[in-house]
Amino acid sequence: MHSVARKARSIVHACIASMLFGAGMRVGGFSARHGPKRFFGPCRFRRGCFVVSMNGRNGRLFPLHNGEFDMRVMVMVKATADSEAGRMPRRELFEAMDKFNEELVEAGVVRAAEGLKPSSCGVRVAFSGDKRSVIDGPFAETKELVAGFWLWEVGSMQEAIDWVRRCPPPHEADGEIEIRPLYEMEDFGEAISPDMAEREERLRARMESGR
Repeated sequence: MHSVARKARSIVHACIASMLFGAGMRVGGFSARHGPKRFFGPCRFRRGCFVVSMNGRNGRLFPLHNGEFDMRVMVMVKATADSEAGRMPRRELFEAMDKFNEELVEAGVVRAAEGLKPSSCGVRVAFSGDKRSVIDGPFAETKELVAGFWLWEVGSMQEAIDWVRRCPPPHEADGEIEIRPLYEMEDFGEAISPDMAEREERLRARMESGR
C-alpha cells in the first residue's frame, strides 16, 4: 500500500507540472519503466515528451468507479501567453493543483496526463493533395493552442464538468479548459465492419500490453 501511495504521489507531481504550465520544462516526471526522473532543459534539447499513464497491463493503480465508466474525455488546458513563454507559476498555484490532482488520482479518474512544450518547439504539416509542407512554430493563435491535457474516464460529461469546476485556475491570468469526449467503437456503427472492429480491438490490446 505504501509503495502504491508513493507511486501515486509521483504521478500527482508529474500531473502538476503538465497541467500548470504545459511543460516548458520537464519536472518530476514519472516513468513506469525507469522510475522517477528530473529533467530541466530548453526545447532545443529535444527530449522525449512527458506522458503519465495510469493503466497497467492488468489493471489500474486505483479502482475506477468500481470498474465502471461510461465515457472517456480529453480535458485540454488552453495555452496562454505565459505558457507559450514557458513562465513558471507561483508556488501557491502549485500547491492548489497538487491537491486537485491528488483527488483525481484517488478517485481513479485519470488515465493519462501530458504537458506540451510551447509551440515554438513544434511544427505543423500542411496537406494539399500529394504535397506536404512543414511549418515551423511558434504559432500565433495562442487561444487555440493546447498547453497540456488529462485523459479521464468518467460516468458522464456532467461528472467531467464537475471535476473541471473544482480545478484551480491553471494559469496566473485568465484561461480556458476544454472537455472533449473520445469516440468509442460503438459510435462508428456500420461505418466499421466487424472485421475492422476486431482488428482495432487486437491493436488496442497490443498497445495496452506495450507490444
